[in-house]
Amino acid sequence: MPSEPPFLEIEALTKRHGARAALDNLSLSVPAGRFVALVGPSGSGKTTLLKSINRLVEPDEGTIRIDGRDVREVPAPELRHGIGYVIQSIGLFPHMNIAENIDIVPRLTGSRESRAAELLELVALPAEMAGRYPRELSGGQQQRVGVARALAARPRLMLMDEPFGALDPVTRDTLGRAYRDLHERLGLTTLMVTHDVAEALLLADRIVVLIDGRIRADGAPAEIVADDDPEVRAMIDVPRRQAERLAAL
Repeated sequence: MPSEPPFLEIEALTKRHGARAALDNLSLSVPAGRFVALVGPSGSGKTTLLKSINRLVEPDEGTIRIDGRDVREVPAPELRHGIGYVIQSIGLFPHMNIAENIDIVPRLTGSRESRAAELLELVALPAEMAGRYPRELSGGQQQRVGVARALAARPRLMLMDEPFGALDPVTRDTLGRAYRDLHERLGLTTLMVTHDVAEALLLADRIVVLIDGRIRADGAPAEIVADDDPEVRAMIDVPRRQAERLAAL
């Protein structure tokens, strides 16, 4: 059976900070429509990899292609306007109302069409929130607006850096499952950085484990759970031990 053609191609990517390599000759190929979770200890290169894709970080060596096109051939603003980007701190503009926050990327690309009402419905927020300001929303509601804003320019690729990390466990689980549904409905390709291994196992269809700027494991959740690498197993054992302790209560 032939392999699926890549939508995102990363070849021999290296990024150094002084003598330390944040990314060390890393290569990764992702077909369209996949949900990939990037996990690993702090400092393993997860966020550096994510930011290299939308050129918030410029690598020292290597190539990144999206749909066959080298990202270096695309002006950085144009590239970023076509990629959804969701971060833990959300980054909503406090002086803009919710509709203005959602519509900011389409406005920057010259569109006068407002998608705020459509996207608020998509992320399960009431239409009347369009006129409110970020300070008037809960953390979970703000994060939903952040996802809506990332979708406003109709991207095919979504980059998410700890998107639910600052939320309480119930809200985090709810939003994670809601986003997974959006990923499927909209045919997105998603790369998500998370420190929560259980979240990665439950949401993603592929998990890439980074350690010291290199890929240590790459596979479906069941394959990662069965991996015999000691450092990979140590990460997987954390949610397993937690589940066992809960079951024993």
